[in-house]
Amino acid sequence: MTLEAPHGGSHENVSMVTLVYVMQPFQNYVLSAAVSGELRKEQEERAAAILAHALEICKDKKIKAETLILSGDPKDMICQATEQMHVDLLVVGSRGLGMVKRTFIGSVSDYCAHNAKCPVVIVKPPKESGKQLVFISEK
Repeated sequence: MTLEAPHGGSHENVSMVTLVYVMQPFQNYVLSAAVSGELRKEQEERAAAILAHALEICKDKKIKAETLILSGDPKDMICQATEQMHVDLLVVGSRGLGMVKRTFIGSVSDYCAHNAKCPVVIVKPPKESGKQLVFISEK
């Protein structure tokens, strides 16, 4: 992920960047409580690691940022969070799914573009990087 200062190096226009990771719940009907708990713990650790890395990038660029981990359907949770947090702009990454996969799996970025109550920017990741999600909000 590349974050650069807007308008010639100034971060004055951005009060806060909220970095969000949404964990999808597991279907417990197949998993035992012990296995489900272990998977949940691994999922939480992965979310924390991804957000810690993104937060470090923001700190290096002198961008004020906070992190938020949510649980649920990503498309719904992102749209709900943008509304509850009064987000000014949602920047969401695209996974680059093909048309067939997008039809069957659904596209979080497409759903957000049509349902979020704020402007949405969809960013395609460079081929060599991972996917990350960033909220930009006024606080």
